[in-house]
Amino acid sequence: MLVDYHMHSDFSEDCFTPMEKTIEAAIRKGLTEICFTEHMDYDYPDPDFTFELDVAAYREKIKIMQEKYAKQITIKKGIEIGLQPHVLEKNKQLIEQEAFDFIIASIHVSDKKDLHSGDFFVGRTPSEAYRFYYEELLYCVERFDHYNVLGHLDLVKRYKTLDTDENFHDIIEAIFKEIIPKGKGIEVNASGYAYNLGTAMPSHDILSLYKECGGEIITIGSDAHKSEHVAHRFPEIIQQLKQIGFRYLATFSEQKPTLHDINKFI
Repeated sequence: MLVDYHMHSDFSEDCFTPMEKTIEAAIRKGLTEICFTEHMDYDYPDPDFTFELDVAAYREKIKIMQEKYAKQITIKKGIEIGLQPHVLEKNKQLIEQEAFDFIIASIHVSDKKDLHSGDFFVGRTPSEAYRFYYEELLYCVERFDHYNVLGHLDLVKRYKTLDTDENFHDIIEAIFKEIIPKGKGIEVNASGYAYNLGTAMPSHDILSLYKECGGEIITIGSDAHKSEHVAHRFPEIIQQLKQIGFRYLATFSEQKPTLHDINKFI
């Protein structure tokens, strides 16, 4: 088995790759199952980007792709929703109105300021920014349940290097203690390597903490916006997960997880 449970196409505002190109790359690389997780990020503060998915067109395109490639690969319909405290109800309404196989909940915006432009970090030390980011994530997961896994949990590190040894495990552990009893999981996002972080997201210490807290549900995704990034560095990520002690990787249908023996993945 080899699956990729985080990928984007030109249905996402920040991606220009047609679905077909990414699907065919996945087939060439021997993947057995993929899940598109297009962006829906309500009230994104950068006026140059509108991360609001055309849900009806997406639904129809996924159906066409599933039929076209049925004999070659399994294609699931997912979404990546942006968490912010003031859009939780809007996210809930979307998820209740539209059927998805898989839902990633991610923070791309904190304190109503986007991470990408750096606005969020203005007037904060790196330590203050990290703490605020994780505390806002904790606030959201305490009040919102309409998702399956948390995406790239430590994304904040992609935009600002932390210049202390502080690891914020106190807040992250509180997040895990909130989500694990609810049957929620986390993803391992390979794009950290593509952005030269030297690690997937979250990092080894956070993955180990998740395991220590009793976490079992874990997915693996490339976060591919270009077809060449599909399944990027998955073999070494899977080896790392095995070394930490994870025994399963999850796939999803109709938001219900199936846990697969991690040794079946290459």
